[in-house]
Amino acid sequence: MEAPSTQSDKVQRAAYQTFWLLRVGFTVAPILFGVDKFFNWSVHWPEYLAGWINDIMPGSAQDFMYAVGVIEIAAGLIVLFAPRIGAPLVAGWLGGIVINLLTNNPPEYYDFALRDFGLMLGALTLARLAWAMPQTAVMPTRQTRDSGRRLHTAA
Repeated sequence: MEAPSTQSDKVQRAAYQTFWLLRVGFTVAPILFGVDKFFNWSVHWPEYLAGWINDIMPGSAQDFMYAVGVIEIAAGLIVLFAPRIGAPLVAGWLGGIVINLLTNNPPEYYDFALRDFGLMLGALTLARLAWAMPQTAVMPTRQTRDSGRRLHTAA
């Protein structure tokens, strides 16, 4: 017979599940958006670049978006393998995107800036959770994954 879960156990499981949900989201989303910078499937990304940034960067706005795509793909992979580093990196990147959007033809992109501000808060939440998690929870070994599976199926 199993002991009943305490409130602390429930909060701990919820934090662990939240950590993984955010980690997967902040791995997949930057990689997909990064790939899209090369193909402009969802939108024509160069239109989202503030003129003052385009003026100080070499090459065209599309060339800049290629670099952005590489950075976003790398950021997603860093979140996957090292969330303690990757999450604050993504938060900082999103902060830069917010500044870009707020200064690109105001107020046309304010709604996107607000969305990306919310994403930045999510990335900061992931960073805080990653810093609080034991190393085995951040990059679990086979043994901790198996014991975690048993723990979570009891919930």
